[in-house]
Amino acid sequence: MVTKEELKKVKIPKAKELIHTENRLAPGHRLCAGCTAGTIARLATLVTDPNDVVIFHATGCLEVATTIYPYTAWKLPWYHNAFENAAATASGAEAAFRAMVRKGKLKKIPDIIAFGGDGGTYDIGLQSLSGAMERGHDFVYICYTNGAYMNTGIQRSGGTPMYAATTTSPAGSVIPGKIQWRKDLVAIAAAHKIPYIATASPAAHRDLMTKVRRALDADGPAFILVDMPCPRGWRFPEKDSVKVAQLAIDTCYFPLYEIYDGKEYVLSPKSKAIANKPERKKPIEEYLAAQGRFKHLFKPEKRTDLIAKFQEALNKEWEYLLKLVNL
Repeated sequence: MVTKEELKKVKIPKAKELIHTENRLAPGHRLCAGCTAGTIARLATLVTDPNDVVIFHATGCLEVATTIYPYTAWKLPWYHNAFENAAATASGAEAAFRAMVRKGKLKKIPDIIAFGGDGGTYDIGLQSLSGAMERGHDFVYICYTNGAYMNTGIQRSGGTPMYAATTTSPAGSVIPGKIQWRKDLVAIAAAHKIPYIATASPAAHRDLMTKVRRALDADGPAFILVDMPCPRGWRFPEKDSVKVAQLAIDTCYFPLYEIYDGKEYVLSPKSKAIANKPERKKPIEEYLAAQGRFKHLFKPEKRTDLIAKFQEALNKEWEYLLKLVNL
């Protein structure tokens, strides 16, 4: 049984060691230029044992672009399932592995990771994910959130930011893009009181890898929400992917933190630095202005009223998080 204190002490190899580790995702894939999904998958799997891990994958951008028949970019045991049931499939596999351990056919249950995009997690796969967490299956679910159903045409999802323009929430003269605030998926996961939850970003690569290793070492379900800037859907230059991810952290739109046992909140270094020095927090306008999906907030005239409303809602979220971490 791994205790909370032991999880907090989990470390990953130093960079000079990791640099010689073979990528578990080969470069021969068809992800868009500048897509951070490949970066996230590589970072997450670098801290796994290739002989002791199994990957399950919901339909989505990362799945489609890395496994176009008859090719695959994955160098690990990898299973594709439907949009809605990555968590259910991983649950069944975990139960089967557990049975084989009981019968002496396996020495231990391998590490199990399920990947899903925000459409397949916030919306379509939420029921199976909730069920898996409630039952206590020992696996890690990583949701890479790009804020829409990018694979099928940039339709809005429960993870789409307020005022973002998508093909099903177009910005016009009456409605300024999506009018609802994004769903708080981390809070939903925390309500299940699972051992480990975290948010992560490709702009904080060692932080992301450390959290994946902690999630794998936790006894029971673990959930990680990873910010995934998408040049195609968010409308920014391919070279700016990590820059946009960093802006999400700096504006506190996507703060980095961990939750232990559904109740102990711990800020990660980059967000803790902002909490300790509030003057470092950047205005949300910088984040919005960097993306074409929000261009209607700036042209033909700047919508200061809507930007202020966004900032106000974001400030409330950040202040509530600081209360949860007792800062």
